[in-house]
Amino acid sequence: MAILEYDNYKQKLRAMDDTFDNLFKALEIESARHEILRLEAEASEEGFWNDLERSQKNQTRLKQLQVKVSRYEKLVSERDDLLALIEMGSEMDDDSLLPELQEGYAALEKKMEEVRLTTLLSGEYDACNAILTFHAGAGGTEAQDWAAMLYRMYMQWANKHGFSFEMMDYLDGDEAGLKSATVMIKGENAYGYLKGEHGVHRLVRVSPFDANARRQTSFAALEVMPELPNDIEVEIRPEDIEMQVYRSSGAGGQHVNKTSSAVRLIHLPTGIVTACQTQRSQFQNRDYAMQMLKSKLMELKIQQHAEKISDIKGVQLKIEWGSQIRSYVFMPYQLVKDTRTEYETGNIQAVMDGDLDGFINAYLTKSASGELKK
Repeated sequence: MAILEYDNYKQKLRAMDDTFDNLFKALEIESARHEILRLEAEASEEGFWNDLERSQKNQTRLKQLQVKVSRYEKLVSERDDLLALIEMGSEMDDDSLLPELQEGYAALEKKMEEVRLTTLLSGEYDACNAILTFHAGAGGTEAQDWAAMLYRMYMQWANKHGFSFEMMDYLDGDEAGLKSATVMIKGENAYGYLKGEHGVHRLVRVSPFDANARRQTSFAALEVMPELPNDIEVEIRPEDIEMQVYRSSGAGGQHVNKTSSAVRLIHLPTGIVTACQTQRSQFQNRDYAMQMLKSKLMELKIQQHAEKISDIKGVQLKIEWGSQIRSYVFMPYQLVKDTRTEYETGNIQAVMDGDLDGFINAYLTKSASGELKK
């Protein structure tokens, strides 16, 4: 009986050969290996480390390629290990190895799907860190609480994926929640994964702030932008910027360093405002605010070129209440449904705890195939 089970898994693993070949080609592993050798040779040249900009660019690219190649090679290694486990179990007709095989196969399938998704991240800025800005909609405390719930949801998602979640600006709600907040999610392909989250998120629930326990509908908007690489040039004239310094505040001191000098930058020609309050010095806060301003100005620049708009900000939807990309219904039933991909789940608690992969996968897959609902 055990032999049949082992043979079944052996056939499943052998059936993955085409998938591995396709991943090898899509990830351009051979090309990546050659580029790694070139970058390593460049780093060994005399005087290389004296050029800070060149060396940083080299090392950033080298690390990205090494991670990609290593991830693929680890998949191949795990498959080979499972095949060896099958041979061992079959020869001894020992079913005690089956649980390890079943667990290993399930883990391999999951990892392969994650790697497959990275092949869909072909946008110019997909590899960048992501800047998320949350805005509570109309509706006072209820909407501000919903914005804070979304803030926590994306924090949980980042933690689950090993990304860092750095709060940059946070404005408390009047009674609960938040009015607005900006965070940086750092990690490989963070923007590529999260760009589809840009838009209006709708909540339906019995409000905990309503003494009559009536059902309420609330909205919060999420803006997702890439943190642009340092070698992207965006002209910002000093005379076009108004800088305001203020005392940091937010979330009862939980999220911020009270000793920092908060900075707000206003770009006078466009009216764009960015702020940061979480770094140790006014200089660092200004630097982060400038990074955000650069990203927002690049967005405006790209909006002037319609053929590139989908790359910088995913499918465009007007940020206005009612044009939601996703609905989260707590009552009278439980359902989270994406209006663009039709992907849905009834496990709303898992979603609020950061389980967004189903929505992200559906968005990336349909976006790559051109099937997204407009």
